[in-house]
Amino acid sequence: MRYLGIDPGKRRVGLAISDPGETFSSPLAVLGRRSTEQVVSEIAGVCRREGVEAIVVGLPLNMDGTKGAAAKEAERLAAQVAEAAGLPVQLWDERLSSVSAERSLLEADMSRQKRRRTIDKVAAQIILQSFLDARRNADDAGAC
Repeated sequence: MRYLGIDPGKRRVGLAISDPGETFSSPLAVLGRRSTEQVVSEIAGVCRREGVEAIVVGLPLNMDGTKGAAAKEAERLAAQVAEAAGLPVQLWDERLSSVSAERSLLEADMSRQKRRRTIDKVAAQIILQSFLDARRNADDAGAC
């Protein structure tokens, strides 16, 4: 099954995609967010073009696990994407994914300008990879 990972943001939305074997994720794209409708339409198009079968949307919970305004907006986006793409959507805790993405890009000695263009899709990749790893670990635990 092929998954699309989404890192929702106010100005940009990062996308990542899994391999069909659900082993690894790769950064895919960054969408500029002019409106929610425009982003939802673009995501639905990516799903059709890439043969996506399910979607994982990062849920930016507060550090104490509560939902703030950004988490509620991510839930709204997830519902709209599910309807537009006609695919199942799972919300996934994304706490610290952007921090981790920034750290990775700094370690790669990437310029500030390049980091700004790349960070959202790397954060989406981290979200999706975390989801895939958790699924694989759950499957492995059930096989024992």
